[in-house]
Amino acid sequence: MTASRERPIFIESLALGDGALRVAVKDTIDIAGLRTRAGSAVFDQDPPAARHARVVERVLSGDCTIVGKTHLHELAFGVTGINARMGTPPNPKFPDRVPGGSSSGSAAAVAAGLVDFALGTDTGGSVRIPAACCGVFGIKPTHGRVSRVGVAPPLSSLDCVGVFAGDAPMLARAMAIIDPGFVPDRGPCAASIGWVQVDADPQIQRAIAIAIEHSGFAHAPIALPLLSQAFDAGLVIINQENWQAFGTLVGHPRMGEDVRARLRAAGDTTPAAVAGAEDVRARFSAAVDAALAQVDALVLPTMPDFPLTLEQGADARAAIGITSLVRPFNLSGHPAITVPLSTPQGLPAGLQLVGRKGDDARLCRIAECLAQRAPNVIVT
Repeated sequence: MTASRERPIFIESLALGDGALRVAVKDTIDIAGLRTRAGSAVFDQDPPAARHARVVERVLSGDCTIVGKTHLHELAFGVTGINARMGTPPNPKFPDRVPGGSSSGSAAAVAAGLVDFALGTDTGGSVRIPAACCGVFGIKPTHGRVSRVGVAPPLSSLDCVGVFAGDAPMLARAMAIIDPGFVPDRGPCAASIGWVQVDADPQIQRAIAIAIEHSGFAHAPIALPLLSQAFDAGLVIINQENWQAFGTLVGHPRMGEDVRARLRAAGDTTPAAVAGAEDVRARFSAAVDAALAQVDALVLPTMPDFPLTLEQGADARAAIGITSLVRPFNLSGHPAITVPLSTPQGLPAGLQLVGRKGDDARLCRIAECLAQRAPNVIVT
């Protein structure tokens, strides 16, 4: 159940449950009897989890078998998925590119066809970025919608348990399994979308334009002028919350140096910076709500550029900019889906759909309708 000894997808191979759907689980999510290592050797001597995370209980009560726990960027605190100590999962479709982080192994497992869906977590794009890098679908639900009981870190105002899948129907099916309040939307394929104006590679913008043109959706340009400020504010909040969760470990000899450097920098976050970020959070969330009062969903690229090469991804802190278009919606709490698109360059692009809070099922339906009609959608 590994791609290679050096670059595995699974940190643990399992056969838990007896359902038809094969599922992988990111190793920040507790499975009883196994250590939750969060991609870090720091936790190698910790006791096994005493009970399943609530979302794992939901999976096992569905028609599912958990086949493995997946690798990730150490402490889920990085966007490339590169993990020198614990193993970097390969990107199955684009092997010279990073798998994306932090939920790299979960995205890779879906892209490789090893599972029907996989669980990840998304604090600043950590489902949507690896989904875009590996050419699969991924959803970050409305914040607080899916239980985080048994998920590390235990407290987060940004993090969500999300899902990877090879197509949009499976994305909705998985959401219905992990969220008892999710009822799949089978309404008509009609929607209005606002195309958010951002700076991104012209070829990525062209791929999105093709998908929109074939969607049949009413569409118009729309502005989110606070987007850049929300990105910066999201970084402040994640730094503060990760320092609170992991700061006592910063001197541990088994921590990777890239994550140690980022964690140390997070320790410099000031109360004034946090207060400013919270002000931006309130204003940006209101602005997104106002935009979504005009349309059913917002559309923008998942990443502003193509996935980094493995060599480029070695500079973990410099890579943070690839989350500039996803991190703001962790701050605001809105649900967001990335739809994988092909490009003439042979590299993937992600089309990001953002919906109203609590309207996750409708957003999944919009993604499904778009994927049915657009000629450049990648389906695993």
